[in-house]
Amino acid sequence: MSKNETTQGNSKDVFSVYQENVDKLFNGIKQSVPQYHQSITNVQQEYLQAYENVVDSVITLQKDYVKKAGIATNVPEATLKVIHDTTEEFVKASSIQNQVALATIDATQQNIKTFNDNAKSFADLNRNILQSWISAFTTKNN
Repeated sequence: MSKNETTQGNSKDVFSVYQENVDKLFNGIKQSVPQYHQSITNVQQEYLQAYENVVDSVITLQKDYVKKAGIATNVPEATLKVIHDTTEEFVKASSIQNQVALATIDATQQNIKTFNDNAKSFADLNRNILQSWISAFTTKNN
């Protein structure tokens, strides 16, 4: 029997009403999570594309201006090496940063799962303690 079947059987009980409403709330949230995920992903992709387009446009504009102005664009070999090396180090640093961020997210998810398991165990322990107390103080009919 599901939670909804249990709560609808006794709809006037305060805990049943509470459980039913909490279930509705969480079900609504669970349904919206994929939509938020997709929307955020779309915004990130659109932003990245827009930024790339702006940079490409600026480079093209500067290139056309320099060409028409007759400005020399040759770069010394040592400068090219520094630019390439700096770019490579930046890409490596970004990759490491992304790995750290993903590891942090994974660790956070695992911690939440552990918390959830511990909360269930704590609730079971409290239920057992409560049952023990009730049994100890309940008068027995002999």
